[in-house]
Amino acid sequence: MARLTVNNQPLEFRLEDDTPLLWAVRDAANLTGTKYGCGTGECGACMVIVDGQAMPSCTLSLGEAEGRSVTTIEGLSPDRTHPVQQALVAEQAIQCGFCTPGLVMNAAALLARNANPTEADIAAALTNICRCGVYPRLIRAIQRAGRILRGEERGLPMPAPATSTAPGL
Repeated sequence: MARLTVNNQPLEFRLEDDTPLLWAVRDAANLTGTKYGCGTGECGACMVIVDGQAMPSCTLSLGEAEGRSVTTIEGLSPDRTHPVQQALVAEQAIQCGFCTPGLVMNAAALLARNANPTEADIAAALTNICRCGVYPRLIRAIQRAGRILRGEERGLPMPAPATSTAPGL
């Protein structure tokens, strides 16, 4: 039984200690934004932030995550206003979307360490595989997110919540 904090919530998983963290967050905690890609930690689709560091959740066991703080894409910014998310939209750096949660988590961890990364810094930190090939736009998006974090640029305006005039809604 592993105890850890997921998205600022203490959780206890009644799973074997060797269960990959990926399956614990997806299946037991119903946080399905974290994706399964390669199963070997090389593609980055399953990236989460553990104690401030981006890590592939498919190769990290529950036993290794015991007592640690884990942030998934759902916990990064529930309203999708994190500067990385805003910049990815603004730079049109999202295509199919499968790799996007892992890219966002890896970029957010990078920017938490270095809010002014060079292209080389980004290339070294983001080892995620994107089969759609958004890399040039991704680099621009991460640099834009850094400018937002540093206060040099404003984020995207958020739309007002949808309202309905239909009876009963």
